[in-house]
Amino acid sequence: MRRQLEGWIGLVAVLAFSPVFAAESPQLDTYRGDEMIAEYFRVETQQLQDACLADVKDLADWEAKREGYRRQLLEMLGLDPLPERTDLKATVTGRAEHEEFVVEKLHFQSRPGLYVTASLYVPRKVEGRLPAVLYVCGHGGSKKDGVSFGSKATYQHHGGWFARNGYVCLTIDTLQLGEIEGIHHGTYRYKMWWWLNRGYTPAGVEAWNCVRALDYLQSRPEVDPDRLGVTGRSGGGAYSWWIAAIDERIKAAVPVAGITDLENHVVDGCVEGHCDCMYMVNTYRWDYPLVAALIAPRALLLSNTDRDRIFPLDGVIRTYEKTRRIYELYGAGEKLGLYMTSGPHKDTQELQTGAFRWLNRHLKNDDALIEKTAVKFFEPEQLKVFDQLPADQRNTEIHESFVPAADAPQVPPDAAAWQTMRDGWRTALREKTFRAWPASPAALDVAQALSAERQGLHFEAFDFTSQDAIRLRLYVVHRAGLDKPESVVLNVLDEQTWPDFLAAMRPAFEAEFQGESLPPPDEAAFGKTSETLRNAPLVLAYVAPRGVGPTAWDQSERKQTQHQRRFYLLGQTLDGMRVWDVRRTVQALRSLDLIGKTPLSVQGRGPAACVALYAALFEPGIRRLELHALPRSHRDGPYLLNVQRYLDIPQAVAMAAENTDVLLQPAEAADWEFPAAVVQRLGWNRQRLQFGQTE
Repeated sequence: MRRQLEGWIGLVAVLAFSPVFAAESPQLDTYRGDEMIAEYFRVETQQLQDACLADVKDLADWEAKREGYRRQLLEMLGLDPLPERTDLKATVTGRAEHEEFVVEKLHFQSRPGLYVTASLYVPRKVEGRLPAVLYVCGHGGSKKDGVSFGSKATYQHHGGWFARNGYVCLTIDTLQLGEIEGIHHGTYRYKMWWWLNRGYTPAGVEAWNCVRALDYLQSRPEVDPDRLGVTGRSGGGAYSWWIAAIDERIKAAVPVAGITDLENHVVDGCVEGHCDCMYMVNTYRWDYPLVAALIAPRALLLSNTDRDRIFPLDGVIRTYEKTRRIYELYGAGEKLGLYMTSGPHKDTQELQTGAFRWLNRHLKNDDALIEKTAVKFFEPEQLKVFDQLPADQRNTEIHESFVPAADAPQVPPDAAAWQTMRDGWRTALREKTFRAWPASPAALDVAQALSAERQGLHFEAFDFTSQDAIRLRLYVVHRAGLDKPESVVLNVLDEQTWPDFLAAMRPAFEAEFQGESLPPPDEAAFGKTSETLRNAPLVLAYVAPRGVGPTAWDQSERKQTQHQRRFYLLGQTLDGMRVWDVRRTVQALRSLDLIGKTPLSVQGRGPAACVALYAALFEPGIRRLELHALPRSHRDGPYLLNVQRYLDIPQAVAMAAENTDVLLQPAEAADWEFPAAVVQRLGWNRQRLQFGQTE
């Protein structure tokens, strides 16, 4: 009987994924999906907002937790463990002269081949050791005839002011807009969603460059190593709080127009105006006031304008209020400031004055009025560091190596070694990849949505709750009168297979899909499905996870991109939450009287096959997986937070095969060497991992 069931399931695989004679994907009504996803983002953001710093009872409690939070932040920036502090190889390539100060044009390597171009502003008159400021630039590149002079040329007036007022100031270029132009826009513009798999963010590169910039400043004889400050605006504002939070050498910080909370970014949509360097990989699901709180009790001024569209006033104030509580625990309320001026997102003189006064107060004990304005004295060409870019630079591809992927594992020699390996992967997945799954799931609340019988088939749909604000639909079809099925096959649909399903059901059940834009009916697919179900005690089930089919949201490329980025800001990925949707679908199926404990198989194609695979690792009772065109690596999707820091798809297949029969089709054993070798080495039943040659 088991062999007969597997034959039926194999036929179902052909039926479920047969092409719909080149029909285009239907254009769905996205109103419901848009409302659903907006509410979901609101609910999830509110949960993180409410949790932020809520568990801190008193100063002793905060002190006990602070170092753990700092380690988490380093990890979320890709800096745990911290990279080796290799030789900076600092090189001065020239000077620019002003009557009050000198600019040294220099570069250093924060890691071998990772060049940081910079301008060091030094007063002409140096008496004793001077306070120093690290100025981190925003997205204000300077370029002529295809030659980049770096953001340092755009923001030179800040360095000049500090040097004219008794500071040493190191102004460093950003990765994206330096003389060597790297990438900040991996997910925003270039569809490098694999950055999420790797746990990579250019914010980590910028933070590390700042750490090494402080190392360089402390090496200079003009600099007092105990009086270091940092400031910058926009992107530089963000980098200011990364470095101040992770490096206590910073004694005073002024992030200008570079800090606000998740409500602004996710709910209000400010994420759509920011590139990837503004965000950590939010594995531990923080709201941003927690980053600012790590600076306490050192001097911190949050500086902003009142009409900044990408750092709105309300979010800045909320961030300040939550951070203020931690400063007050230290009795250091005067060390935290909120400075607001009138204006848009712009480098205004009023904002500059506030930053200058704050740093004067806390690095020089000087509260005098500001008499000199910040002025640009040089042409961009005068601040260029390189005549020719270095051949060994890694800036343009640092995203490939900054956070390394896990090495391919060796086949475990015995069951004990396998158990250790498997348990480590499972823990990493639960804590680093799927941490955002609900700890206390909502009630499934399964409700029948429709029921119909035609042409000898019984067709039903059930709505159920996957997660707060996420209501999905499960479709079930079997022969009329079936009361004791012997097998259930759950098909996980995606954007490509959803229209195939509609086309195959349309000949008999078109009326049940009112409101959908339907592809042409596929009579052949319906005929094969009908014949199989009439002759077999089999139930076919179908689910479209969030964002597919009935819950599809705005299909424009921009909105698809920005919604995926919102998931990322919440410590999730869209694919990771679709794995949760499949788990909940299995639970909903089990709750149906007809299904109960009936043997269950799950199948999918391409990225949906991988979603099904990971669901099977965490949802018990799945007897068989049929995975069609399963990607060989997460580099090609699906995209799961941090996953490649620990394992890749072949290791997940091996984990599944321990308890579930897995069919990969089409595939050769040689293509899946690791799971095949594990099955053989540990003496598992060979049926646990099978390879189909054709579809």
